Amino acid sequence: MATLDSRGRIADRCAMKELQWTPGLRLSIRERRGLIVVSADKQGVFKVTKEGHVRLPAVVRQWCGLAAGDRVLIVAEPASNRLVVHPPAKLDEMIGQAHDAVFGGEHE
Repeated sequence: MATLDSRGRIADRCAMKELQWTPGLRLSIRERRGLIVVSADKQGVFKVTKEGHVRLPAVVRQWCGLAAGDRVLIVAEPASNRLVVHPPAKLDEMIGQAHDAVFGGEHE
């Protein structure tokens, strides 16, 4: 889990280390079914910041309803060289689906 700052930055050294992403690395950032997918991309228009953070553009944050201080689940996928950001709304949806599967739609 990581906290989004007021400029859209995600600072998580563990994920960056796992992906071996360094400052200046070019990235593509897109929304996919409510998730944010950040991929290393030589033609990408975004970059890992000089501090080693991924900065989510305002338009992406708006698409996913993210605000400063929001906690997001981040998943590093080294095999595909990408970082997947799970916004709170998507986590709520996924947990609801899991509970429905376990409890058959009955919540105690």
